[in-house]
Amino acid sequence: MEVELYVYDLSQGLARQMLKPQLDSAMRGITQAPVAPSAIPQQNGASQVNGNSSYSIRASPSAASNSGYMNGSSGLPTGQVHYATTLKKLDVLLESAKNSCAVIFFTSATCPPCKLVYPAYDELAAEAGDKAVLIKVDLSEAYEIGSKYQVRATPTFMSFLKGEKESEWVGASESQLRGNVRMLLQMAHPPHPHSNLRLRTLQRRHKTVTYTKIPPLEKLIAKMGTRGTDPAITALKDFICTREASGASDAPLPSLPSIAFFIQSIQQEPPESTFPVIDLLRCASVDPRISGYFAAEHSHTTIINILSKLHALGEKCPYSLRIVTLQLACNLFTSPILAHQLLRNAELSTPLVQLITTLLLDTAHPPVRVAAASLAFNMAAVNHARRLDGQEEDLLGEASQVELMVSLLETLPNESESKDSVRGLLTAIGLLAYGAPRDGELVEVCRALGAKETVSGKRAFSEDLEELVKEVEQVVA
Repeated sequence: MEVELYVYDLSQGLARQMLKPQLDSAMRGITQAPVAPSAIPQQNGASQVNGNSSYSIRASPSAASNSGYMNGSSGLPTGQVHYATTLKKLDVLLESAKNSCAVIFFTSATCPPCKLVYPAYDELAAEAGDKAVLIKVDLSEAYEIGSKYQVRATPTFMSFLKGEKESEWVGASESQLRGNVRMLLQMAHPPHPHSNLRLRTLQRRHKTVTYTKIPPLEKLIAKMGTRGTDPAITALKDFICTREASGASDAPLPSLPSIAFFIQSIQQEPPESTFPVIDLLRCASVDPRISGYFAAEHSHTTIINILSKLHALGEKCPYSLRIVTLQLACNLFTSPILAHQLLRNAELSTPLVQLITTLLLDTAHPPVRVAAASLAFNMAAVNHARRLDGQEEDLLGEASQVELMVSLLETLPNESESKDSVRGLLTAIGLLAYGAPRDGELVEVCRALGAKETVSGKRAFSEDLEELVKEVEQVVA
């Protein structure tokens, strides 16, 4: 390998180029890998290596051994290049990618061609995100790694798929690097079959359902009796009125801790006194600042107390409290932070799923079933958006998805009154099924319950829903 060298004659003040003047081929090619000092042949028994001597790498597979340190859940940051200087660190990185893929970029400080592809490698790491682990090893420092992997030239790239070595190539070709890494990603994370379908509704993001209608506030507050004069209620009412009349920017936030404390303090009171407060909070929660506050509230006490009260009442829960609680739950999705927590946090997602499964069975009140279907839609839509982003881990746990899907499929055949309810049920089923893991429990449940046949049964329900029915049929089949 010829590398351009410059030797300076300090006495003359002139620089004379000694070797090949052009760097093109060198920059496109490869460079001999550095060798550990112990692997450099000594000349004439000297203890130091002559700086002018030439040498070649003498790598032995047994020169370094696997450290045996494994950590498959290392919590590594994603979207960036990781550096390994020891076998122990490299093993940890490769172990973290045992269920996906990894690439090792062997470079060195004396490798000009390597530097050409540094930017591309960084870009690929950002592009891969949590789908791959891209590693860089500087053989000038990590001699034991170079020895174990028998790297004889830089840049050298090695790719690993599901814990096994997949391929190896040498050279600073950016196009080859990009092509090989992207192909590896495709192999580790093959596109879901649903992505090849043409689904106008299920292949786009959906806005969550919100309930914005404001009732006559004075009449609503009057139902609270003397509780309606509490400063927290007055402040909440003023916020709702100002926001409705002048817009969110002109509506200063009320004291949210005071409102939270008030709501928690009335949980033992009769439902007739409770539902007006929940409805006021429902009206205010269309503002993300309000729902965002409860997203950050310690232990989500207010939300959990509201849901717990409804569950504790069971069948004795009046219609008014059922409907406003469902609508409030829908409005909480106006905060992106809280929307994610409502799915990811089992203390919130479990009672929400129970709320849906219970109130979908309210045969006496179609508006309750519509609101329950809307809440199911919101949960499915947020989880679906994560799949569209290419994230493999769902926000909503598989057990909750299965419970929700079973309830939706059991309810759908019996819904014959409300088109809005049927639309919500169908869309929620489709969003849950779209992109679901092919070997997961959700797919098995759809198959076992005859989901396609259940969905097909709604083809004649309304012409407006015919296309939606066809789309959902395809993803639950």
